[in-house]
Amino acid sequence: MSKLYIVPTPIGNLDDMTFRAIEVLKTVDLILAEDTRTSGNLLKHFGIENRMMSYHLHNEHRLIESLSQRIANGETMALISDAGTPAISDPGFLLTRKCIEDSIEVECLPGATAFVPALVNSGLPNDKFFFEGFLPHKKGRQSRLKELAEYKQTIVFYESPHRLLKTLKQLIEFFGAERKVSVSRELTKIHEEKIRGNLQEVYGHFEQKTIKGEIVIVCAGKPS
Repeated sequence: MSKLYIVPTPIGNLDDMTFRAIEVLKTVDLILAEDTRTSGNLLKHFGIENRMMSYHLHNEHRLIESLSQRIANGETMALISDAGTPAISDPGFLLTRKCIEDSIEVECLPGATAFVPALVNSGLPNDKFFFEGFLPHKKGRQSRLKELAEYKQTIVFYESPHRLLKTLKQLIEFFGAERKVSVSRELTKIHEEKIRGNLQEVYGHFEQKTIKGEIVIVCAGKPS
């Protein structure tokens, strides 16, 4: 039966791969991978010998029509990103939407995603939260931070290592130095690090070190 599977992959520790994800990747007709070199290492580790096609931010608009047509004609495909669940700050939304529009079944497997463990282990309220993902790099960045400063729920950001200090400094400017925050770096990996405190304290910690790895910032909402 033709179908598009959305398959999460580990964000670091390969033991977080699910049995079901491995089985799906072994049995589909084609695996759509954000980076075939990165995914090739993953597939080799689990003994998955299946065809891959490169599907990423720069070619997804061009490919979604043909891929949807191929699935409609009977193929099964699995979409994976370099790490975590596709379509969360990664390619995947456009193809998912196109398949749904074309009445093609889409199934997303449960699995790894970085913001969930970062949110849960932050110690900040998580009954209600807002996932911002990556802030705009330039245009609209400051106006967006001004809006977010008024949110009362916990806010989750993704950030790259070379922008972390800039972002923390801007959060201090717009949110206030005393706002509580948790920064998780290299989740599930050997050098995993979780730093909690107020924004000024956490900024001071990272100001003194070389920053590497993928980062999740979990910031408290505006106090009532």
